[in-house]
Amino acid sequence: MVRETALTRLVGVRHPIVQTGMGWVAGPRLVSAAANAGALGILASATMTPDRLREAIREVRSRTDAPFGVNLRADAGDAADRVEIMLAEGVRVASFALAPSRELIARLKEAGVVVVPSVGARRHAEKVAAWGADAVIVQGGEGGGHTGEVATSVLLPQVVDAVDIPVVAAGGFFDGRGLVAALAYGAAGVAMGTRFLLTSDSTVPDPVKARYLAATVRDVTVTRAVDGLPHRMLRTDLVDALERSGRIRVLAHALRKAAGFRRLSGLTWPQLIRDGLALKHGKELSWSQVVLAANTPMLLKSAMVDGRTDLGVMASGQVAGVIDDLPSCAELVERIVKEAQEVLDGLAGPRGRER
Repeated sequence: MVRETALTRLVGVRHPIVQTGMGWVAGPRLVSAAANAGALGILASATMTPDRLREAIREVRSRTDAPFGVNLRADAGDAADRVEIMLAEGVRVASFALAPSRELIARLKEAGVVVVPSVGARRHAEKVAAWGADAVIVQGGEGGGHTGEVATSVLLPQVVDAVDIPVVAAGGFFDGRGLVAALAYGAAGVAMGTRFLLTSDSTVPDPVKARYLAATVRDVTVTRAVDGLPHRMLRTDLVDALERSGRIRVLAHALRKAAGFRRLSGLTWPQLIRDGLALKHGKELSWSQVVLAANTPMLLKSAMVDGRTDLGVMASGQVAGVIDDLPSCAELVERIVKEAQEVLDGLAGPRGRER
């Protein structure tokens, strides 16, 4: 049976499936629907003010009694303050888009919170495991948003062999066959973003969902034009235009977007600069690329909230090219678990089924 794994035992969910924390997408409605379906819903907080984060946590709790988590930017200047909000509101799971510091992990574990960073390399998994992380989400290059170059089928077994904590596989998963494949590699479950974005419980506008459903695998690309980092998204006229634009034009566009995000998020310019410095640390980014990183939240909002596919970008895993429906979270999770069991039964053969 696929229902119980090290992941389900660790966080207390019914099924080894995680709905990832996608900015502007993973809000209270989607998170609570995923949690009620038996998956681990993760609330995306990076695009929220601290006050909105507190409200969103309470809204999720009003909609479900099931466990859920909150995703944080480990490099944000106010990460410690957001952790305190989580602790005050009794959140059970902390997810991180980047490796959190040893001190942040210790603070969370001291309060009994399960810490699950997302990583894109074996060495990062080894580091956070040594610092006390309870599990890791490993995203291969097929995953949406900021991503690496190593495919999940290569990265996942590397990490499983390297750490002694539960490993959750992300990047390229959308059905029961993928769940079985991940379990066969030694993972404790799968994490999915694009598949949960494309559900009826997602608040993404219908015309934007239609663009995803119409995409083929060749319509999903990786570009550095948006924020200077490899970013997997749907190829659109805007992405093509950004790739063709000169440096000065792109930088001016980024500054306008940064100003917009500053007003929306409540951050000050010093805080934005501090976050930019954290982003630059350990990466070969120019200062113009650091400013370009401010593009991402507002460009994502334009599509994911405002429905403007002409003015925004649509982060996407490659699986968008093979998804063709919009089930509810309950229907999706039930289908995945049923498919996975059917696959396992088929692998067992007639004798296995008789037993």
